Amino acid sequence: MSDFNELTAGQKWYVVHTYTGYENKVKSTIERVVENRNLSHLIFDVKVPVVTTTTVDAKGKEKVVEEKLFPGYVFVKMIMNDEVWHIVRYISGVTGFVGPGSRPVPLSDEEARAISGEETVKADAFSIGDKVDIIDGILAGHSGKISEISENMQEVTVIVSSIGREMPVSLDAKCIKKSEE
Repeated sequence: MSDFNELTAGQKWYVVHTYTGYENKVKSTIERVVENRNLSHLIFDVKVPVVTTTTVDAKGKEKVVEEKLFPGYVFVKMIMNDEVWHIVRYISGVTGFVGPGSRPVPLSDEEARAISGEETVKADAFSIGDKVDIIDGILAGHSGKISEISENMQEVTVIVSSIGREMPVSLDAKCIKKSEE
């Protein structure tokens, strides 16, 4: 296994295949091993991406349901080496890494952003004065006008009209889209 090269150098996201239903158990085991063996300099993050939906049952009660986006997979941000490969590979419930044979292949930066929830949406797609719809957060469904865009192009201030008043709201750029009106 010891032929890790520059492709795997540095912190990268890797996909660990698990038995279906063991994702959270594998995640907590990896986190426990990192803590017990002081491996926080090699394993940085462990995720089981989920989407939360609200359903209404036959009696009209709302029920919040978490559904795994990738059943049977756990995402681990780590520096790949023989020690880490061996530790993660032999955790109970893990069947292997995603990649050819037993050779793990890191996710591309774009794939990693997609699974980690980091969107590449930047506010430079918008201009001050643009009418936008809020698509995420507690104000989802509201509309407003952009009044300010941060220097790093990640946040915008939107003037939202609610209860007859206009109020400025700071939002991530990924929480809005241009209004179709």
